[in-house]
Amino acid sequence: MQRTQSAMIAWFVWFLASFFYAYQYILRVLPNIMMSDILQKFHIEAGAFGQYSGLYYLGYAGMHIPLGLLLDKYGPKRILPICMLLTSLGVLPMIYSENWVYPTLGRFLIGIGSSAAILGVFKIIRMTFEAKHFTRMLGFSVTIGLLGAIYGGQPVNYLMGNFGYEIVLKVIAATGILLAIATYMVIPHHQSEPHSQSIMQEVKLVLTNKMVIAICLLAGMMVGPLEGFADVWGKEYLKTSYGLEDSFAATAPSMIFLGMCIGSSLMSLVAERTRAYYEIIITSAIVMGAIFTGLLLGFFPPQALSIVFLIVGVFCAYQILSIYKASTYVPTHLMGLTTAIANMIIMTFGYIFHSLIGKIMDIYWDGQIVDGTAIYQAKAFAMSLSVIPMALLLATIGYSYIYFKEK
Repeated sequence: MQRTQSAMIAWFVWFLASFFYAYQYILRVLPNIMMSDILQKFHIEAGAFGQYSGLYYLGYAGMHIPLGLLLDKYGPKRILPICMLLTSLGVLPMIYSENWVYPTLGRFLIGIGSSAAILGVFKIIRMTFEAKHFTRMLGFSVTIGLLGAIYGGQPVNYLMGNFGYEIVLKVIAATGILLAIATYMVIPHHQSEPHSQSIMQEVKLVLTNKMVIAICLLAGMMVGPLEGFADVWGKEYLKTSYGLEDSFAATAPSMIFLGMCIGSSLMSLVAERTRAYYEIIITSAIVMGAIFTGLLLGFFPPQALSIVFLIVGVFCAYQILSIYKASTYVPTHLMGLTTAIANMIIMTFGYIFHSLIGKIMDIYWDGQIVDGTAIYQAKAFAMSLSVIPMALLLATIGYSYIYFKEK
C-alpha cells in the first residue's frame, strides 16, 4: 500500500512539473495572439514589440546555468515554486500598468521563471523515476509542454475574444500561483548535490570548444520558424498577408508545435538508427527554408497552411539532434553541462529574431496610424520575416561545411 502511494506521489509530482512546462509555453506564445491589444494599449511600434517579445528569451537563456546549479543545491521544492510565482508576477503589469517599462520587465521575469520548467522536469524525473525510464518520461513531458503551446493559440484567443484579455490574464496569473502552492506542498525534500569546485573551469571548457559553439550558433539560426514565427509574429502576418480570419490565423501557427511534438520522437528514432545526424539537420534547414520562402512569396493556398506548418514543426525537432551532436564533442562528464549551455545559446536567438523582425518592420512601416495604433502592411511583414529563410540558408551552408569537413 505504501509503495502504491509513493508511486502515485511520484506521478503527481511529475505531472505538476510537466504542467508548469506547458504553462510557461502558454505565456511564451501570448504575444502572438495579443499583438494588436498590446500595440493599442501602450501605443508602441513593432520594434518595441519585438524587443518585448524577445526579452523572454534573454531571461530564459541567461538563467539556465544558475538555475541548474540552484536546483542541484536547494532542490525543486524551493526553486520551482519561486519560479512559478515569477511567471505569474510577470503577467500582472500587462493588466495593471500603463507604463510600457513594467510589461517589459514582466516579460523578462516570465523568461527567468520559465527557464526552471524544463530543468525542473529533468530534475524531478531523475528524483522520482528509475534511470531506464528517463527518456520515456521526458518524451511525455515534452508532449504535454507542446500541447500548452498549441492550446495557447486559438483556445486562449477565443477566451480573450469573449471575456477580454484582462480577465483571461488574471486567470492565467492565478493559475500560476495555485500551481506554485501545490508544487511546494507536494514535492518532497531533496538533499543537495555537491558541485566540484572547478565548475567555472568546466563551463570555460565548454564555452571555448569551437565545435560546440559552432553547432549551437548554427542551430540558433534555425529557430526562426518556431521562436520567430510561431511564438509571436505568425497570427498577424497571416491576417495581413493572407487575409485569414482571426480564429484560423491564431490556430494555424500552432500546427508547428504539433508537428514538433511528432518530430521529436520521429527524428530521434531515425537519427538513432541511421546515425545520419548532420544529414537530417541539413535537410531540416533546407525544407524549412524552402517552405518559408514559398510562404512569404504567397505560393501556398490558405487551405494548405495547416499541413505546411505541420511539416515545418516536424523539422523544428532538429534542435534535439543539434544539442546531442554538440554534446559529443566534450568528455562524458561534461555532457550534461554542454546540453544546458547548448539550449541556452539556441534560446538566445529568440531575442535576436524578435528584435530584428521588429526593427525591420519599423523600417518598412508606411506611417499609417489608426486610433493611435501603428498599422503594418503585408510588405513590412514579408520583408521582416525574410530573415527566417536567410538565416536557414546560412545554417545550411555552415552545417554542410562541418559535415563535409568531418567526412
